[in-house]
Amino acid sequence: MLPSNRIAFKEWAAICAALAEGAQTLILRKGGIHEGRDGFRVAHSEFWLFPTYLHEAAAGLDRDAAPLLARAEADRPPTGMLKLAHYAVVSDVAEIRSESLLSNLAGLHLWSPRTVSARFHYRQPGLFALTVRVYSRSEPYLISDSPHLAGCRTWVDLPADLATERLRPVLDDEEFQRRREQIRRALASGDATRLT
Repeated sequence: MLPSNRIAFKEWAAICAALAEGAQTLILRKGGIHEGRDGFRVAHSEFWLFPTYLHEAAAGLDRDAAPLLARAEADRPPTGMLKLAHYAVVSDVAEIRSESLLSNLAGLHLWSPRTVSARFHYRQPGLFALTVRVYSRSEPYLISDSPHLAGCRTWVDLPADLATERLRPVLDDEEFQRRREQIRRALASGDATRLT
């Protein structure tokens, strides 16, 4: 793990909450409208989770995610502030090119089937699957929001490096490895290319 990092990864607040609580260890990503013609790329193997609230709607999540959505909203920082308390380290990346594999991932994430399908088909068929180990900081970093951090994009450079000391894993080693293998098995039976 890096001693500090200024890279953050934007994701819906309820999904960040699911990752933070150990309810999921998988991120499915296509990329935002500002990702450029090449689309999303896994440009960083470690990052702070940057909860977003702009596009999030209960319809985009599985019904089981309703409590997480409520907790994410309750934990929302004051207007003009960002709260960063969770850090992710990517252990595996796969590029999914077959829509039939998406059903294998059901139960391993909290996006609705409609959301996953929409992400898969955005621009051209395909989706990235990132298995991440999430770490928690007991005292979140609070930083001022700014136009520099806005926009529909995945990666953002924070105003300063944030130390990763005193982070604790959300899942113990054994449980994380069990989940990692579960994701690998789900993607092994079809058209998915492991990139790491």
